[in-house]
Amino acid sequence: MTVKMIKGDTRHWRPYRFPPRSSQAPVDWSDDPAGLQRAMAEGFQEGMEKGYQDGLQQGEEAGRHTGFEQGRSDGLRQGREEGRTEGRREFEQAAQPLQRISEQVEQYLGELEHKRREELLELVKKVAQQVIRCELTLHPTQLLALVEEALVGMPGEPEDVQVLLSPEEYARIKAVAPERAASWKLVADERLALGECRVVTPQAEADVGCQQRLDACIDTLSEHLHLTEA
Repeated sequence: MTVKMIKGDTRHWRPYRFPPRSSQAPVDWSDDPAGLQRAMAEGFQEGMEKGYQDGLQQGEEAGRHTGFEQGRSDGLRQGREEGRTEGRREFEQAAQPLQRISEQVEQYLGELEHKRREELLELVKKVAQQVIRCELTLHPTQLLALVEEALVGMPGEPEDVQVLLSPEEYARIKAVAPERAASWKLVADERLALGECRVVTPQAEADVGCQQRLDACIDTLSEHLHLTEA
């Protein structure tokens, strides 16, 4: 075989030879129907096998992909749940000292508030006592008004009534209102403090002094301030 070289300019050219076409002649199955049947069966079996292998490979790949995605999703969900649980547990452990401190502060504030209310109640009691003393000093006959109020519900005759007073108030009433003092059987009792007064009849005895009234008011105020134990 000779190759003809084409020269032109400074480049060399070589002709291209196409490869020869297949020399294999098509098979004539007209004389061999059994061979044709075998060839068709073999082709069908080969196609089935190839289809099965391709389907198996695709199924495996799809299964791996689906399993990976499902496993990834389950793992993320489980990881988040475990992370929350672990985070909550660590937070609770870390918060325990703060919880104890908070409880101690709350207890301290509660005790402080209780003490403040007690001091307030005591202040009210002292102020009330001072007001009562001042009022009785200026108007000692007010005790007789309390006596008259008590006698309304007590049995006995007025002439049988004894009014027991502290010596100081007994002297003050006789000095300020002798006419009213004469209408009552006043008795000076050293056992009674200033502002105390007892009404005694043959059938009964009543305390009409200021202290028991003040004590009742203080008890009511104490309940209002939640100082009285249940």
